[in-house]
Amino acid sequence: MRPAFALALLATLPLALPATPAQAQAARAAAAPAVPIASAEVVARYPHDRTAFTEGLIWRDGALYESVGREGESDVRRVRLKDGVVERRAVIPPAQFGEGLAAWGPDLISLTWHDGVAHRWTAKTLKRVGQSRYTGEGWGLTANAAQLIQSNGSAQLVFRDPRTLAERRRITVTLGGRPLDQLNELEWVDGTILANVWHQPWIVRIDPASGAVTQLIDLRPLVAEIRPTDQEAVPNGIAWDAKGRRLFVTGKLWPTLFEIRLKDR
Repeated sequence: MRPAFALALLATLPLALPATPAQAQAARAAAAPAVPIASAEVVARYPHDRTAFTEGLIWRDGALYESVGREGESDVRRVRLKDGVVERRAVIPPAQFGEGLAAWGPDLISLTWHDGVAHRWTAKTLKRVGQSRYTGEGWGLTANAAQLIQSNGSAQLVFRDPRTLAERRRITVTLGGRPLDQLNELEWVDGTILANVWHQPWIVRIDPASGAVTQLIDLRPLVAEIRPTDQEAVPNGIAWDAKGRRLFVTGKLWPTLFEIRLKDR
């Protein structure tokens, strides 16, 4: 994965990550219409494994499920919210880099970065129950009532059959009319898609019909609180407790998982 700045994001968000003069000039020239911004008000803080290279995060059956990446370290785990204790763990083959995670029926589905393999696990026991193949890179994964939705590092989201992983359709995500790439971890929330943008302290809310970004969620205060010293300790991990109406976020190598409430500016 190679860091890249999306000019559309820089144009709309001049206070995002530092840009070179050339990037800043191009961003100003391509200035896009404003998108509503929401602040992330912290409701609660919970311990999080500071060694976990978080790639996927979901809430299910009263617990967090997390997919952790890096070759030789990748796993899928059930995590107790109150203290961050790993209650159960399933190991991904050591040559594979674990990525996004989603729930479908009684199972969990986890992606791998370069291998084109999606593992299937029984959510209750984290026992491996099968696998499927897909083409391209695997980054983030979520699900609505009918399909899986996958990111691959580009500006496109791919909608897949949850049983076969066959592609059904895809959309191009745009911010101010310009493609927005580096889309990473995904979460389906109230008919919209929330996505981390790799190496950016923002979550974007995406219209699944048009691909347009309809809201930006500012995580800069959370990043400032974490004070990461590793350049890869970026925001990555969004989980939605639909029943409790709770939104959780964390990052790679972060010691804290945040429950947040969104406030319009």
